[in-house]
Amino acid sequence: MYQGKFPQVNVPVMDVSGWYDDEQAGATMNYVGMTKEGPENFRHSQKLLMGPWPHAVNSASKLGPIDFGPTGVIDLSGYELRWFDAWLKGIDDGITKEKPVRIFLMGENKWVDEDDWPIPSTKMTKYFLHSNGSANSFYGNGTLSTEAGGGEKPDHYSYDPLNPVPMIMDPTFAQLGGPDDYRPVERRDDVLVFTAKPFSKDVTVCGPVRVQLFASTSARDTDFTGKVLDVWPNGFAQRLSDGIVRARYRNGGDKPSLITPGQIYPYDIDLWNTCQQFKQGYSIRLEISSSTFPKYDRNQNTGEALGKTSNTVVAQQTIYHDDQHPSYVLIPIVPDTAGTPATFTKR
Repeated sequence: MYQGKFPQVNVPVMDVSGWYDDEQAGATMNYVGMTKEGPENFRHSQKLLMGPWPHAVNSASKLGPIDFGPTGVIDLSGYELRWFDAWLKGIDDGITKEKPVRIFLMGENKWVDEDDWPIPSTKMTKYFLHSNGSANSFYGNGTLSTEAGGGEKPDHYSYDPLNPVPMIMDPTFAQLGGPDDYRPVERRDDVLVFTAKPFSKDVTVCGPVRVQLFASTSARDTDFTGKVLDVWPNGFAQRLSDGIVRARYRNGGDKPSLITPGQIYPYDIDLWNTCQQFKQGYSIRLEISSSTFPKYDRNQNTGEALGKTSNTVVAQQTIYHDDQHPSYVLIPIVPDTAGTPATFTKR
């Protein structure tokens, strides 16, 4: 993989992607890799451009039910031309002096320039999972707060590979989901729903999102998923980003190891990145489950070689959030002072 060869990449790079692009993790990973590990004389010749886009970047200002406004589509060709003119022709109109990170802040629907990614002023804030053992569906009592839990009961659900939790998406390989309303999915008892209190003011959440989850299962292998959402006052639950971990690969893709049924393990779930301004009265929500189909293949829960059999087993899942097992989602909160307005000029 080229991500292990950043020190050998001797070129300026502009990484372009979108918050709903199925490749967005690669763009941010490449920018961070080149600025931290690339050749010294090229670390400052990197750019990151992230828009409110799907995999078809810069194709429309509306994605699913969300309209990102008139600046959702830009003169991307003009921006790229300025970059190529500077590095290939020596015609620099100032683009190499601009801040290296240009990102679209969803919710506020504006472009901002930043000094780096993740944004240097970001405060990674732990939102801990809470319930009395009944966080199943949005009818349950799951909550999120910045205070760790006490002697709370764990949550339980059954994961049946023959009835997986669906991903809301068109039947195409080109785009795996957008800013869709997940309330229909959250009616299921095999989806745990944890919601924070509404914000008392506008709050910017922009950066990488991760879940630290303590869980056990009755199976030899299974999956755990996480999804972070922006819940509007009218109930609309806008998907921002999501991720998954396969238990046998909990220590890395090169270190497969089956698990012991009933034993509690910590799971680190990468939910990729987002950049959303939560308006006053809006709330952060986290979904925990064990499938997101068909975005990810279903874990058959048997522990057998993957893709070799059609056998399935229903797994009994337990999610812990007590003093000894403080499960949480790590939310990147950016101060109001971060970012400067960005504009696009045409060459």
